Amino acid sequence: MPALKKTVLTVLSAALLSVSVVSPAGAADKDKTDDKQPKPTGPMSTVGGKRLGQEGTQVELGPGAPVLPKDLSARSWIVADAENGQVLAAHNAHWRLPPASTLKMLFADTVLPALQPKSLTHMVTEDELAGIGEGSSLVGVKEDNTYTVHDLWLGVFLRSGNDAVHVLSEMYGGVPATVAAMQRHAEELQALDTRVVSPDGYDAPNQVSSAYDLTLFARSGMQKADFREYAATATAKFPGAKKGKKRETFEIQNTNRLITGDIGVDPYKGIAGVKNGYTTHAGNTFTGIAERDGKVLLVTVMNPSSEESHAVYKEAAGLLDWGFAASGKVTPVGELVPPKSAVTGTAKGSEPAAGADKADRKKQAATTTHAAAAGGGGIWTALSVAGGVLLLLAAGAFLVNRRWPLPDLVRRLPRR
Repeated sequence: MPALKKTVLTVLSAALLSVSVVSPAGAADKDKTDDKQPKPTGPMSTVGGKRLGQEGTQVELGPGAPVLPKDLSARSWIVADAENGQVLAAHNAHWRLPPASTLKMLFADTVLPALQPKSLTHMVTEDELAGIGEGSSLVGVKEDNTYTVHDLWLGVFLRSGNDAVHVLSEMYGGVPATVAAMQRHAEELQALDTRVVSPDGYDAPNQVSSAYDLTLFARSGMQKADFREYAATATAKFPGAKKGKKRETFEIQNTNRLITGDIGVDPYKGIAGVKNGYTTHAGNTFTGIAERDGKVLLVTVMNPSSEESHAVYKEAAGLLDWGFAASGKVTPVGELVPPKSAVTGTAKGSEPAAGADKADRKKQAATTTHAAAAGGGGIWTALSVAGGVLLLLAAGAFLVNRRWPLPDLVRRLPRR
């Protein structure tokens, strides 16, 4: 009898171990701080799957899958495969929160196709620098000085310069027109949690986004060659105020600490961008993309409560490490949806700048049409215009033919 009892206990123990390995959430190992964290005050969207609209951590661990990092303190986060769009794990993915400067990803994805010529120069006026929020991050744009569009984009991506954003917005047709275009583009990307009030992400009433939407913006932007290069650049030279015959320059550094590193933060191997942010109401926010062993992952982290220095980067790095280790060992809990035009087959190009004249609009429309023709049917035109990256639509799948930059090489390129 004792031998029989021992045998039964052994069988039960083995069965329980098996169940725990494939348990949907690895419940005992889920973020144990869930009960202490603020929670969404209302229902969340289910775009990308029902699980993504549920409160708390969503993950389906399979055999051999590692548990999620401990002590994740972010109000919202998501880890997704950048190519096939599978969401590997998420926490309050659709919680609508202030985005801070990560909203500049949407700004760049909207405006960059219309303001690309690197030789185009612009004289900055006092009015163009008006309305910048107090305490904003600035790159050092000065009135009565000329800058190339290339200079201004470096200021946006590296220094998160709200001054550069406002000048580019005026060149695009004005801040209200830029905000409206960003909102339209967000809706095209099916980023329905997002409401745009300011183009730079500065705190504004009712300006919100979500970890899910920010990830969509990054995925869309990274299809564009210029976007990829700017997002992965570590340092660059920026023009100073013009004095005398020779104009001096000064060095600017990317504020993305997973690219440049900092005290307590090492550069992340394989990182290729994209954007960080901070405001009083948003806290720290970050969206990053990294490649390892042929796998490309996206991660977004919003508003960690941890008081640890650089918590947003450390939590993002931990989630990326987990994602690379868990890839192929977890059941996806949702997906990154494609843009509306990709679903309907009505490929849309980027819209011309709001302030462009008829000749400029006609020229840009012709460029977009030519790119669409070169890419063939069913292609997402914006991707072709921005670097020849093909979007393949087959059997409802949304697959990107990856041509990601080699991050280490890109970071070494001098930028002027």
